[in-house]
Amino acid sequence: MKNKIKVERAIKGMTQEELAKKVSVSRQTINAMEANKYVPSTALALKIAKVFNKSVEDIFTLEKND
Repeated sequence: MKNKIKVERAIKGMTQEELAKKVSVSRQTINAMEANKYVPSTALALKIAKVFNKSVEDIFTLEKND
């Protein structure tokens, strides 16, 4: 699953740490998601989308092998 977390963070001028606090995870979790090494739960994906005022589909995209 690909995501646009890093892009959305840059638009908002937000650090990984700031986003992590807003969605109650570690900075390492945000880093792993941005590196496409971790797929978030549905609840976490919804929280992230809400922080950016976007839909989940705007932030996360399925790839062919997902």
